[in-house]
Amino acid sequence: MSYAQIYSAHRDATSGIIVSVEVDIAKGLNQFSIVGLGDRAVDEARDRVSSALQNTGFQSPKTKNQKTIISLSPASVKKEGAHFDVAIAIGYLVAEGYPLSNTEQCVYIGELGLDGSVRAVPAILPLILACKKAGLSTIYLPKANADEASIVPGITLYAVEHLREIIAHHVDKESIAHISHCELLSWSPALTDKNTTAPAVDFKDITGQERAKRALLIAGAGHHTTLLYGPPGTGKTMLANALSGILPETSTDEAIEIAVLHSISGKKIQKEKFQTRPFRAPHHSASYSAVIGGGSTLSPGEISLAHNGVLFLDEFPEFDRRVIESLRQPLEEYSVTITRAKQSHTFPARFILVTAMNPCPCGYRGSKTKHCTCSRVELSRYTKKISGPILDRIDMVVAVDEVSYESLRSPSKHSVDSAKMKEHVERARAYTYARMRSLGLPEKENGFLSAKEIPDAIQMTNEAFLLLEKSARSLGISARAFHRIQKVARTIADLAESPQVEPEHILESLAYRQNNL
Repeated sequence: MSYAQIYSAHRDATSGIIVSVEVDIAKGLNQFSIVGLGDRAVDEARDRVSSALQNTGFQSPKTKNQKTIISLSPASVKKEGAHFDVAIAIGYLVAEGYPLSNTEQCVYIGELGLDGSVRAVPAILPLILACKKAGLSTIYLPKANADEASIVPGITLYAVEHLREIIAHHVDKESIAHISHCELLSWSPALTDKNTTAPAVDFKDITGQERAKRALLIAGAGHHTTLLYGPPGTGKTMLANALSGILPETSTDEAIEIAVLHSISGKKIQKEKFQTRPFRAPHHSASYSAVIGGGSTLSPGEISLAHNGVLFLDEFPEFDRRVIESLRQPLEEYSVTITRAKQSHTFPARFILVTAMNPCPCGYRGSKTKHCTCSRVELSRYTKKISGPILDRIDMVVAVDEVSYESLRSPSKHSVDSAKMKEHVERARAYTYARMRSLGLPEKENGFLSAKEIPDAIQMTNEAFLLLEKSARSLGISARAFHRIQKVARTIADLAESPQVEPEHILESLAYRQNNL
């Protein structure tokens, strides 16, 4: 046989593409070439594959007087990386007539060492998901990638450390039992227990700040953006850290979405935390590319790594202005599009944004213990770092005041812990979903309601709407803020399991729009 076709996979942003590896061997002067718009790493596969085959006991393609052409299809898609090596080697052996059975519906992923060892490749999850979607459920991959790849249910993985293990398995299926480094993995996240680890920070350990805790309970139940402001040391960071501990565990599909983003960013995925929602807190000195995404490889940024979780931006005004203003798109569309001259990628970015800031540059404006030393000019310059359009997208602005020394000495024993708050969040979300179903609307948190869905989804009493309309006129709020007040009020009503939004729910929602910034 002088022709063979087998499969590998290639990553394109957050998804994968099945690549057909075709090998044609013909008589002629010695030639070994790879076509299909590959980068330098793909082109160098000729040398890696040749040496790997020779050191595995086969004749190197470069020593034969024949013309060998490797085609990676679709040819119009640019291919990068060394993960086609194993597929090229197996395809070559099949084209040479070596008796390898049942290779047609298998996928081969992995980089080859010169000795034939199979090495790990980056971003394995998008490739595995692409294979499953295409109906190719038998995959040979590096053992170093097996733990991560095995989180995808419904596939058969053979994790190998050397090329000869794959060859032996295709020659004699029974030999798989005698290869110590080649194992069949069948772990499925659906079979694991729910996350039972305690949150990093428990709300019961935070003294006072009941209003801020209430606001974060609303944020967790309805997926609302929140700004915490107050003097240094009042617990803003602890409050933000505690939020992730009251959010429900992710579904398997949500967890895989998160895992894919971490996979392509080179982050290690821990099975024991597979269904825990991410909490990302980049430092205010982080670059635009680090937070929003991009760079030379168009990688996802912190806002995408926080997908389905919490993004906490401490010292909010100290972030680069480009970073702050770039939050507009993801806060409205729940995704971010990174565009460069030759390519464009869209990454998901659906997160609960929690920001924190001091009331002034010195931090002590309004403090009861220290005097503020900021001038009016300094204060104006500081507050203007947060533009009106960004503030308009913040659902709740909450003052976090100083805690008395007496309360620190004797913290309240009646403070609600994170476990109880998590129960409230789960119950409120269940009530929201049931209400959405009864209205014929898709199940989602109130924070995701579009302007078109609001009239049907909010279910507001006439008294509540008249109160909201009167308040909006007197405060001069925008149409966007008008909608966001309604969505927060709807979440407050859901927490109370109220079928309609009442005036008291509107009043509490309006209270979170008032601020002294």
